[in-house]
Amino acid sequence: MNQQNESEHKEREHFFTSAKVVAGITLISRIFGFFRDLGITSLGATRYNDAFGLAFKIPNLFRRLFGEGALASAFVPVFTEVNEKEGVEKARLLLANSMAILTVFLAVLLVIGEVCFFTYSLLPGPKDRQVLMLFAMIMYPYMFTVCLLALCSAALNSRGHFIYPAAAPIILNIFGIAAAWWIAPMMKENLQGQLTIVSFSVVIAGVVQLAAVLWLLKKSGLFLMPRLKPVEPGIGQILKLLVPMLIGLGFLQFSEFFQDIIAWCLTATAYSDSINIFGSKIARPLTEGVIVRVGAARAFYQFPMGVLAISLGVAVFPLMSRYASRGDIVNLRGSINRALRISLMEGLATGVGLFILAEPIMMIYARRKFTVGDAMQAAFVLKMYVLGMWSYCSYQILARAFYASKDTKTPLKISCILSVVNLILLLVMIWVFPSDKAPGAFGLSTSITFSINAVVLILILRKRLGLLGGRKIAASLARTLISCAVMAAVLYLLLFYMKEMNYLLVLGVCVPAGAAVFISSAILLKSPEIKELMGRA
Repeated sequence: MNQQNESEHKEREHFFTSAKVVAGITLISRIFGFFRDLGITSLGATRYNDAFGLAFKIPNLFRRLFGEGALASAFVPVFTEVNEKEGVEKARLLLANSMAILTVFLAVLLVIGEVCFFTYSLLPGPKDRQVLMLFAMIMYPYMFTVCLLALCSAALNSRGHFIYPAAAPIILNIFGIAAAWWIAPMMKENLQGQLTIVSFSVVIAGVVQLAAVLWLLKKSGLFLMPRLKPVEPGIGQILKLLVPMLIGLGFLQFSEFFQDIIAWCLTATAYSDSINIFGSKIARPLTEGVIVRVGAARAFYQFPMGVLAISLGVAVFPLMSRYASRGDIVNLRGSINRALRISLMEGLATGVGLFILAEPIMMIYARRKFTVGDAMQAAFVLKMYVLGMWSYCSYQILARAFYASKDTKTPLKISCILSVVNLILLLVMIWVFPSDKAPGAFGLSTSITFSINAVVLILILRKRLGLLGGRKIAASLARTLISCAVMAAVLYLLLFYMKEMNYLLVLGVCVPAGAAVFISSAILLKSPEIKELMGRA
């Protein structure tokens, strides 16, 4: 191996090894997040808890849009290119300029949002709407801190520093756990007061997260005091990538937010149990607490996706950006192939396991005021979501393959079209499903549209970059499907014999048994992906 090839190999292995580190840290974060969600959910599947869930989506919407979504995807390729070609000092100047511009923009959004929420809360209306506005006003400032955190984290990732960006959510989860499990119960039966405490914990955690990442930037030598002028040349490139992404991704993210708006509006409450359509009264198809139940199901399908697929995508994205900036198509294709095979294995294995064990998994939430009936409805929603698990995981790689080449438009155009399809499917399915299964429409519509999305992106990538190693992917897929089939057979057999046992005992036996069977089958089939995941590649 010559010196150049050896250097490329070390660079490539650094980023794929980093994926394992990020996955490990993200696993810890998601475990903390699970206990935080468990504490909040256990307060009950009620209209007030629905209000909290919907209000928390608002700062999260901007986090995805300006932080981890459009801005990060536009910033990383440009920052990486400047760092590679012009040196670290120019990269620092670009980061300082970006931070200043983003700070001003977010401050304006913060003032506008708070004024709107406060004004709307003063209008006559039902009590639940006023509670919704209260929670929104409290948590909206988290948008400001978390978007700046995402930009700083993107800069650290570009320089190969992955630990704190992956660990930052742990801070939010620790504050949430303390609020939901220990402080809020002091309010006893005052649910609004309990959720107000949890809301304040979100904002406090955001301030701590931002302070920590700024300290790390300074320690790593990347931090310069944010400045609006002079404007760095790279800002123009970022904005050129950013504007079409904001339009497309904004449409996409708002469509996801609209799902929760639909859930809120189509829920039967004490104030209104029907809607008037063309003079006819039609019963609202959803019951109070639907956002809580759907949110619990989302948390579990997103758990493995965050730990495995998103971690892999975050770690490999800078590597793909480097190859793309150098015009190294061969290594770019190889990285996409490798990451795609791993993500498909992760998605299929976790999807099958979550589908089979959905009921005992969601029973974990059945405590305090979250009932067994709530848990069973959430289990059905989870089953519908995980039908598309393979596509969620592979999408994390496919979209970043486009972003690495500074093509932010193609994946977003496809996603925007499919988001409309998703909303149409959702509205139809909510009315078609039986009332107790109606929340399942949120999961099934998402699975269908993401599956179409992944297939279309693969076809376009193949047309642009040439052969992506389809035979290698097909062989990997065959090995994974066989391993999943063996795992499924063992899990169904265990469930049959353990159907009368406690759900914790069922999970305690089935989860390790299923994992062991899948891993053993993959090893017997000589799967290179399983060896990589286990750190033996």
